[in-house]
Amino acid sequence: MKQPRPKALISWSSGKDSAFALHEIRRAGEFDVVGALTTVTETFDRVSIHGVRQEILRAQLDAAGLPPRIVPIPYPCPNAIYEARMGEAVASAVREGITHIIFGDLFLEDIKAYREQKLNGTGITPLFPLWLRPTLPLAHAMIASGMEAYLATVDRKKLSPEFAGRKFDMQLLDDLPNGVDPCGENGEFHTCIVAGPIFSRRIPVACGERVERDGYGYCDLVMTEEKTSS
Repeated sequence: MKQPRPKALISWSSGKDSAFALHEIRRAGEFDVVGALTTVTETFDRVSIHGVRQEILRAQLDAAGLPPRIVPIPYPCPNAIYEARMGEAVASAVREGITHIIFGDLFLEDIKAYREQKLNGTGITPLFPLWLRPTLPLAHAMIASGMEAYLATVDRKKLSPEFAGRKFDMQLLDDLPNGVDPCGENGEFHTCIVAGPIFSRRIPVACGERVERDGYGYCDLVMTEEKTSS
């Protein structure tokens, strides 16, 4: 009899890197991805760091066919609270027979080492399907795959706040200042994915209010009604 595939969760940020990591894992077919693990900041009811509305998050996961596993955290969030709540989520996953968590990290060694350290001995093995792929060709591959994403958050020390809300496309890559990673891996920007090969349908969104807070520029992406032809 055919052996069942190991169960995995995707660490879902709502952005392009986690989405493309999921795409690569699904293409390889070695793991059964049974859910998406996402931290949501309780104060704002939005995806942590990215600032994406939970309504959009849930629409993403519905289109990707992934049950959500929401980990609520406060704002600001002390590291001890973050680690405790993530630890509870990991322990729950282990009890359900999940053996792997997929991350979209690209090249930051300290982040990878932190994840490996925290999962060591838990029964969960981390997977990094995009690790050390050159980021400019990777950005091109994401766009070529049909992935559509928008910049939801930008670090104002590295990018003008006017970049918030822009589409992640070839024109954006051309317009990024020197020294800014094409995938934003150094925290220059964070994205929200609305279409791509992992989705059964496009998530209709529009750019709403732009705000600046704590050194970051945010574009409030809001869901809109899908237009249909008569």
